[in-house]
Amino acid sequence: MKRFYLLLLLLPLAFVSANEEDSIDTTAQFIKQGNIHELAKSFSPTIELTIMDEENVYSNAQAELILTNFFKRCQPKSFKMLHRITSNANYRFAVLILTTNNGVYRTSFSLKNNKGRFELSELRIEAEKTK
Repeated sequence: MKRFYLLLLLLPLAFVSANEEDSIDTTAQFIKQGNIHELAKSFSPTIELTIMDEENVYSNAQAELILTNFFKRCQPKSFKMLHRITSNANYRFAVLILTTNNGVYRTSFSLKNNKGRFELSELRIEAEKTK
């Protein structure tokens, strides 16, 4: 019986951990698919967007348009997750290498917790530097 209660106590923690990972994985999948319409649903009201050497803060609608144009030119083929930070309850960060038909890009993004929902607040797409 004690094991049953222990299981009941630990079960919600498993779901919290899974949900924390989901925000990074979901964002990465939308980027891999080039599905900017779905990705834009997680944008914060303003987003810091860097594509190559152009950096600015845009409204979520402007950012969606800019990213749509980028992904029309650079259609994703695959990605590799390099790094993720999930240690802060209010912040998520990930770095991935995105391979497209026009080259390889180092892509990083930040998600901030806003009333229990992680919103994409920063997205950087930069040319991958070869070693």
